[in-house]
Amino acid sequence: MAGRWVSGLLGRSNSAAAGDGSAASANDGAARDNSANARRDVLSRFVPGTQLRDGIDRILRGRTGGLIVLGYDDRVERICDGGFELDVEFAPTRLRELSKMDGAVVLSTDGTRIVRANVHLVPDPALPTVESGTRHKAAERTAAHTGYPVVSVSRSTGLVTVYTHGDRYLVEDSPLILSRANQAMATLQRYRARLDEVTRRLSALEIEDFATLRDVLTVLHCLELMRRTAGEIDQAVAELGVDGRQLALQLTELVADTAQLRRLLVRDYLVAERAGEPRIDRALARLDAFGEPELLVLADLAPPLGYPATLEALDTPVGPRGYRLLAEIPRVPFRRVEPLVDAFGGLRGLLDATQADLETVDGITPATARRIREGLSRHAAGGDC
Repeated sequence: MAGRWVSGLLGRSNSAAAGDGSAASANDGAARDNSANARRDVLSRFVPGTQLRDGIDRILRGRTGGLIVLGYDDRVERICDGGFELDVEFAPTRLRELSKMDGAVVLSTDGTRIVRANVHLVPDPALPTVESGTRHKAAERTAAHTGYPVVSVSRSTGLVTVYTHGDRYLVEDSPLILSRANQAMATLQRYRARLDEVTRRLSALEIEDFATLRDVLTVLHCLELMRRTAGEIDQAVAELGVDGRQLALQLTELVADTAQLRRLLVRDYLVAERAGEPRIDRALARLDAFGEPELLVLADLAPPLGYPATLEALDTPVGPRGYRLLAEIPRVPFRRVEPLVDAFGGLRGLLDATQADLETVDGITPATARRIREGLSRHAAGGDC
């Protein structure tokens, strides 16, 4: 699915690895991710382009309402009263016709067959419900009783509500989702322009050895805002199905390189004798766990990098290891970057190194050394690699 694929571009880390006193925040971040994933998994069955969504749309156009149980086993059988058994292949037209009757329609667990129709559902009446309508009460209690998602299509309001695992979700129309997503996309485009601006500024300051923690955190702040906005659009893409293909392409174009940039930035400035992968993963996990309020204050982004969350710390002079700028040089394998950083101690040493100096590093050929020297020279001159 497009939404899941785009999620990988957003650079989500394993929040459980946060550690270092941030376990509670990491757990909160993991809970948010789990909730979003659960919502995505449930609503993916109803996206435009699926047969189930086609059947629901037909019910809405017919203004009859409906009650659909998305799973069948002994638990479901025990609460089914009346109706009749079918066991026929699922088809949107069949779902529409069977929903004209007052009872529920029960589908097989894989959704490929209609098992029963015109069923009166009798779940445990002691199960709590916040609904008032008969159909919605039955849907919420049946979902809690059986563990299967249950869909209630309201005849009077035209709302489609899915009950599952104690949660309820509204299946919204594509135009409404697209409207919100387009607003978020406009915001994301502004964030992208800002990110490109502050990243270029940071590169210039790194070359001149004038960078401060404030400059680094400004780039990191833009990246975090982009990731959260992109996450909202990613959710919309998942709910739009075939209607979200163009949105998915736009999103991919805007965020495709941000996960790598985020990781390289942390690798460059993490306070550690050596920025190994486990340390980088923990720093990224702590950033993942941040809530929206924590992004309002720039200094709050400092602790994951190993700096105090104080205003005074923002003016701390910092020097990059050089991973980010080296990664921007074409045809330089990243596996060669680590030995270079180890040999010259950071970007300042790399800028001062001659081509002959670079060739002394194990694995660096004369051609690679020339490309690195030329790339760094273009950076120093204010150009692109």
